[in-house]
Amino acid sequence: MSTPQWDPTADLTPTPEERNWAMAAHLGSFVAAYLALGLLAPLLVLLVKGNSSPYVRRHSVESLNFQITVLIWAAVAFVLAVVTLGIGLLVILPVAIAVALFYVVVVVLASVRASGGRDYRYPLTMRFVS
Repeated sequence: MSTPQWDPTADLTPTPEERNWAMAAHLGSFVAAYLALGLLAPLLVLLVKGNSSPYVRRHSVESLNFQITVLIWAAVAFVLAVVTLGIGLLVILPVAIAVALFYVVVVVLASVRASGGRDYRYPLTMRFVS
């Protein structure tokens, strides 16, 4: 059995539908992020369209990894606030505001890149899913 060969003349530009799904993997995280479930949107996109489009898979995996990383950051901050009986909030609150702003900026940036047909790698992200 022969393996498919890479065709350098093939058009690798994502279709408008692929770009929309990739963008949904990023922007959809805003929908449930307030419940710490921002990872549901990229996970659903990965499960629905991840096998049919490498472009959508790359974006949904990248978004999923970022959402998991942010969830871990939030859990650590919560534990620190509880362990320090709230005194840690004096330190954690400004950091949480900075992380929230960072979150919004990079998700919007990733969505713009996805809609433009380009890849995006979130900074400061642990790669759990490949």
